[in-house]
Amino acid sequence: MSQRQSYAVGTGLFIVLGFAALAYLATQTTSVVNSRQGDSYTVHARFTNVGQLKERAPVKVAGVRIGQVRSIALDPKHEAADVTLSIDKRYPHIPADSVATIFTSGLLGDQYVGIEYGSAKKDLADGGTLALTRSSQPLEQMLGRFFGAGGASDRVGGTYTVKARFSNVGALSVGAPVKMAGVPIGSVAAVHADPVKLDAEVELAIDDRYDQIPDDSAAAVFTSGLIGSQYVAIQPGGSPEMLKDGDELVLTQSAMQLEDLIGKFLVNGSPGEKKDAAPADTPAGKH
Repeated sequence: MSQRQSYAVGTGLFIVLGFAALAYLATQTTSVVNSRQGDSYTVHARFTNVGQLKERAPVKVAGVRIGQVRSIALDPKHEAADVTLSIDKRYPHIPADSVATIFTSGLLGDQYVGIEYGSAKKDLADGGTLALTRSSQPLEQMLGRFFGAGGASDRVGGTYTVKARFSNVGALSVGAPVKMAGVPIGSVAAVHADPVKLDAEVELAIDDRYDQIPDDSAAAVFTSGLIGSQYVAIQPGGSPEMLKDGDELVLTQSAMQLEDLIGKFLVNGSPGEKKDAAPADTPAGKH
């Protein structure tokens, strides 16, 4: 066999092996590997964003496949996607307060639904709904969470709205977390500029589970870490009356810009610095 023929045979084998590898990878992300086996029951989950989730995508718990996505349809009443999950009957005990999240396999892999078990004693029945969900995250939000913004689970159709006004919201955006004691309890639903009062009106969607927030609570715009994303923190007050849907938080603290922080530090000095000058409210000559 000549050298040219040897090159041709080697090239041909390389091409055949390449196509075989592509065919194998394709079967791992299509219905060939995700075909349903055995009896199953159905549960529903609503997501505000399903990203590139497709039918027959895996449903996993702790990385183990327990079912697949049966269908994806738009729910116009809730402006969300209604995802029907087909769960193998070998896994009948899924707590009703479990959280369904859309994940991506690797960096550029296909998406799937991961279920994190809750602690409720009641299990999901056939036709039940997973109320707690986390939607597919765009790249910008993923980078924001990487820098420490965190995120709250969506509770589609299970929130109430309160408003807050800020003189400066900084880089606060829709979808940013709302936290209380560092725990996510909702998200920012809208940010509007008021042309009359010349401030920003922020709508907060709070999970229905947190309906015992005093109406004299304070809201502040904070930043996660040094260069992280911004979020709204709620400091509970002491009023016996609780916030209701449509109420407004009167006590607010706007976002602090980096220039303001540096300016305050330069003016006030470090915490351990001694002040030789008398306080501004002390008349000269009096001690």
